[in-house]
Amino acid sequence: MDVRKQLQHQVACTRRSLFDQGYLDDQFIQLEHLQDEANPNFVEEVVRLFYSDSVRLIQNIEQAMINKPNVDFGKLDAFMHQFKGSSSR
Repeated sequence: MDVRKQLQHQVACTRRSLFDQGYLDDQFIQLEHLQDEANPNFVEEVVRLFYSDSVRLIQNIEQAMINKPNVDFGKLDAFMHQFKGSSSR
């Protein structure tokens, strides 16, 4: 088996494992269907954007809660709402 086929097999096994563990679902398949020759890295870009947004939102949530004598629950709710929204998409 050449290197390219080995990598393809490894990617397929990892993908299957992520589905089996529940990390990926039908929404991921729908996302894959949106990828085409005009935008071959669409799924990668969406996942990368999700992770960078998640890091930013979690940091914002942490900053809103840590070392604050008076937590701004309105601001905290807004960050949580954004995080929930991006997670459900």
